[in-house]
Amino acid sequence: MRHALMLIPLVLLAACGTPQERCIRQSTTELRRVTNLVGEVQGNIARGYAWQSYETTSSRWEICGYDTITKGDKVIQRPRMCLEDYTVTRQRPIPIDPAAEKRKLEALLKRQAELSKAAEAQIAACKAAYPEEES
Repeated sequence: MRHALMLIPLVLLAACGTPQERCIRQSTTELRRVTNLVGEVQGNIARGYAWQSYETTSSRWEICGYDTITKGDKVIQRPRMCLEDYTVTRQRPIPIDPAAEKRKLEALLKRQAELSKAAEAQIAACKAAYPEEES
């Protein structure tokens, strides 16, 4: 049951947009991925290093319940504090091989050009299959 409830937002999100927009979005997924990678590699080359994400665990005090104290006619609820662990994602710079990054960029740009040509045909097919309705 819990898994079914967790899928509802995903289904609603997937249902966003017109059929044509969904078709185009689905057809250009790989092109968007490669375009993002091109930007990342270009940034690495410009900076001279890359960013690596890593996770670390920290602890913080949080309210985990309440203690009830009765003094005469007064009832006081005092928060009870507990140490709770949480995960933090951080980034650190890592060295790159500029020559390898340039080769990677060339390969990605070539792949991006191929995907762009294919995407044009796919977008045209989506527009033909799902023409926009005029209001």
